[in-house]
Amino acid sequence: MKINNFYNKGILNILLIVLAVITLSGCMGSGGDSESISETATNNDNESNGEGDNDEVTLEFQQWWGVELPDGVLREIVDGFTEETGINVELLSNPYADTKTQIAAGAAASTMADVVGLDGAWVYDFAKQGSIANLSTLMDDSGYDQSQLSDQIQVDGNTFMIPVANFAYPMYVNMDILEEAGIEDIPETRSEFTEVANTVYSETGKAGWAIPLSTESPSGIQNNFMSWLWASGGSMLDNGQPNLTDNSDLIDTVEFMKGLFDAGVVAPGAYAMKEADMVEEFTNGRVAFMIDSLAHLNTIQEGAPDMNFDFVPVPVQEGFSGESGMDVANWGIGVAENSEHKEEAWQLVEYMMSPEVNAELAVYANAFPGNADADPDYSDADDLFLKAYELYQDSNPVNEFTGLPTSEELMRTFAEQLQLYIEGDTGEASEMLSETQSIWEEAFE
Repeated sequence: MKINNFYNKGILNILLIVLAVITLSGCMGSGGDSESISETATNNDNESNGEGDNDEVTLEFQQWWGVELPDGVLREIVDGFTEETGINVELLSNPYADTKTQIAAGAAASTMADVVGLDGAWVYDFAKQGSIANLSTLMDDSGYDQSQLSDQIQVDGNTFMIPVANFAYPMYVNMDILEEAGIEDIPETRSEFTEVANTVYSETGKAGWAIPLSTESPSGIQNNFMSWLWASGGSMLDNGQPNLTDNSDLIDTVEFMKGLFDAGVVAPGAYAMKEADMVEEFTNGRVAFMIDSLAHLNTIQEGAPDMNFDFVPVPVQEGFSGESGMDVANWGIGVAENSEHKEEAWQLVEYMMSPEVNAELAVYANAFPGNADADPDYSDADDLFLKAYELYQDSNPVNEFTGLPTSEELMRTFAEQLQLYIEGDTGEASEMLSETQSIWEEAFE
């Protein structure tokens, strides 16, 4: 009896298994394999979450802006784009350094996000690699009015990056330290600056000047050294090529910088110092002067709410009376060459550069707009920001490293040669610049 029951149950189990196999085969025959069913389910989920269909487009937008803007601002801006176009945007927001690494990895593997935030120093290499799209073509195809753009970053005559927001680099001055040192007049020339820096050090024991010369993060050459050259109307290029050898403006600037080091008025640790370290030195009241991004205004105010500091123009060479250049850095935007949705990606770029959206972004970022027709409402902005805006408007925005080949490597080699000259390992400024020129020329071949 038990044997019969076992036998009957076994037959029943086999029949159930056969029935299940037949049923499953029927399902696969009408709808494909199990993987396809999963993809269909995903698409159905997407449809149930919105009003899209199987042609719904989602763009990936990789940048560092979302981290530096107030919480939720970038999400709100791109949601406005989705409402207008029906195109979804997935934000990939990470700090600047991480974003740079991830975009470079995406460029190498052809997996770059559809739309990417760019630094002008990266553009040449990405353009030559063919990893970012030619925006000149996308603008022509869409009939875009390029006259509204304040700038375009080009390689070989074609645009690969559009600056969305511009960040000025004015000179910060700690007025509390100047008062402690008994200084009443702001220096306007380099010789006056040297005298003030010496007085600050002798009267307070604090540094008159800070400059980050770390070769690991060499942007100090661009933002904190070349700013002196550009403020006096100088240039490190001639027709887009290195012009360092026998450049009298650069020789004067290099000798001026060495003079500050020789006088002992520069904040210690300059060779290992990065921009963030410099900002910390200034915020902690250990440095009288520095050149820094306006983007750090809020950071310094939060870190030192009682500090009395101001913005002043970078002192110029004796006798200079022309228009001063002011260093600017950008939040740039570009489109990946590997994107399957270039037309939609360009729509997002165009939206970010529209006067209204661009103005809104500039206000939130403490920046100046990339669209010449944008009219940001700075009425609620900090008085110091408004002063920096006046300095910016009275200056010629400049950054000669933008769009150059291997820009960061150029800065790094300049920093290495400058350190050798400051330490006395290279005898003359002209010799230091001639050696740097020979290294730079290799990148331009």
